[in-house]
Amino acid sequence: MSPFPSRFLRPSLGALPRAGVVALALLSAPASAGFLSDADPDWKEGEATMPAAPREAALRAIDVGTPSPNAFFVDEDSVGVGADGVVRYTLVVRTRGGAENVSFEGIRCATFERRIYASGRKDGTWAALKNSAWQPIVESGYNRPRAALAHDYFCDGPAGPRDREHALRLLRERRDPIDPSGVHQ
Repeated sequence: MSPFPSRFLRPSLGALPRAGVVALALLSAPASAGFLSDADPDWKEGEATMPAAPREAALRAIDVGTPSPNAFFVDEDSVGVGADGVVRYTLVVRTRGGAENVSFEGIRCATFERRIYASGRKDGTWAALKNSAWQPIVESGYNRPRAALAHDYFCDGPAGPRDREHALRLLRERRDPIDPSGVHQ
């Protein structure tokens, strides 16, 4: 049995019978809840400082692992790892129609959670979110880029990058989600 909770494993649900998919969903909930509370009861989040607006030259495309009409980028200038272990970065999402969504976010690998601190405005300033709170990372829909960043880039199970340089190296060398020991070329 893996030492990591089921959310760190990426099974192919298509390979499981329908009953197996339901059982997997039921079994993963209690493991997730226990792991979140066991992480570090004394953990305190550090201060998140808003970065500069993203620069086009610093945007690194990321693969979210599923087909999407949107393009996803992380601003390399904004990537940082706090003393609290949180990986913070700016995510840029572009639609085919030309719309752009910019957000300043954090991932906590130890608990597999994400937090959106602020959304970017067209003038390059930030609007802090009023209800910014840590949320579990889910695998689909709106959170798919965050799950990809956690699984395939920043987190090695519950271990996050050591520092900014390590986080940037991980971002540039995406791990293969099928074979986490390898990297995509």
